[in-house]
Amino acid sequence: MTQGVVMHWIALQPQPEEARTLQPGRVDAELVDTLPDVLAALGWWALQFTPKVARLEEALVLEVSASERLWGGRQQLLRQIFESNRPVAPVKHAQGATSLIAIARLYAAGLARTVPDDLPLAALAAARPHLATLEKMGCTRWGQLRALPRGGVARRFGAPLLEALDRAYGGKPDLYPWLVLPDVFEATLELAAQVETAPALLFGARRLLGSLQLWLQLRHSGVLALELMWTMDARRDTATEGQLVVRTAEPTGDMAHLQRLLGEHLARVTLPAPVLYLRLRTLETQKLGGETASLLPDEQRRGDSLHQMLERLSARLGPEKVLQLQPRADHRPERMQAWQPVSNATQLIAGSTDKTRAGGKKDSKEDALYPTWLLAEPLQLAVHRNAPLYQGPLTLLAGPQRLEAGWWGGGDCALRDYFLARSERMGLLWIYRERLAGPGRAGHGADADTGWYLHGLFA
Repeated sequence: MTQGVVMHWIALQPQPEEARTLQPGRVDAELVDTLPDVLAALGWWALQFTPKVARLEEALVLEVSASERLWGGRQQLLRQIFESNRPVAPVKHAQGATSLIAIARLYAAGLARTVPDDLPLAALAAARPHLATLEKMGCTRWGQLRALPRGGVARRFGAPLLEALDRAYGGKPDLYPWLVLPDVFEATLELAAQVETAPALLFGARRLLGSLQLWLQLRHSGVLALELMWTMDARRDTATEGQLVVRTAEPTGDMAHLQRLLGEHLARVTLPAPVLYLRLRTLETQKLGGETASLLPDEQRRGDSLHQMLERLSARLGPEKVLQLQPRADHRPERMQAWQPVSNATQLIAGSTDKTRAGGKKDSKEDALYPTWLLAEPLQLAVHRNAPLYQGPLTLLAGPQRLEAGWWGGGDCALRDYFLARSERMGLLWIYRERLAGPGRAGHGADADTGWYLHGLFA
């Protein structure tokens, strides 16, 4: 081994396909079906324990020495790998101080504790092309080959054999292209049977979400947008592909929430032909920040959060049915706000929270004059002796609050004085008097300054 560095390698090789059984209910149980091959699935699973995972021949090698302390020591890590969170498919495994020792012990049955000098040369990949010649020389073990003069071995068999032998004994470092997760998650699933209704696609989508969850966990990310695509029977005289896009207000790794969103969207889809394949792909992801732990017991959260509820309602009812308030830079009350689909529930929640926390005295006094309910169109009031009437005489309690706006646009100019009034039957009202008549409004001529309107009600 390299001087001063103590390394520990684990080699894994999947068992034959007929011996494989999945463990239902696991996050990564569907990796074998949704990734290209079982080694790719094992590689994703192994990245949970160490970032140093490489594919070597038909096996995987894991260098875990740097990760042991994070898991509480070597024995705790091995217990986690082979007992608590077992591989996604049955495997043979072996360990060693170098990757080639671990691989040799993996291939040589019954040699799990054999010292390197006694390992067979057939277990060293670089020596296999020369096995016949080496056997004639009486070399069948690593130690016997290592005892031969290095110059003669290099001239007879080439430098790669000596380099492999040095790596096997730790004289040279193991350099591998480490397994790296793709920047974009994309997985395809072949359905066991043709699916003719869109809601039934959720069963297959759930399996793809299981693979997505592990990918997100390994990248410490949350998904903001993903795309579910399906391929239909090409023998039908219809479109052969379909898709839907699901977006979330904030990055999430909650597969239960994503599954519910997919279910709501699929409930509104009609398939023109049976579906044969499903494909799931991430469109936008974002790194997740760490959570601050509290010294006090956290309150138990039950049910969906507000943004999850809004997203589910939008998916079920349609975006035009679930609206959020959007403020506008306009002093006219009827134009201060607009309603639009809930495209970003996080901003909606943050905006309402910031408004609640803003505690200026000046703002609270001004907001007190604004009503709870604003009429869609101001209602012109009857006037008696220059006093407004609404189901009886009104008593002015506060005002005027003068408003002059709209003059810059060349359109509907608002010149008003707002008052807080009390009605014996209706309670508090928000009314205004036009100081000058605007285009298309009542009050032209000499009586323009006496036009009174009801604009809002207080709950």
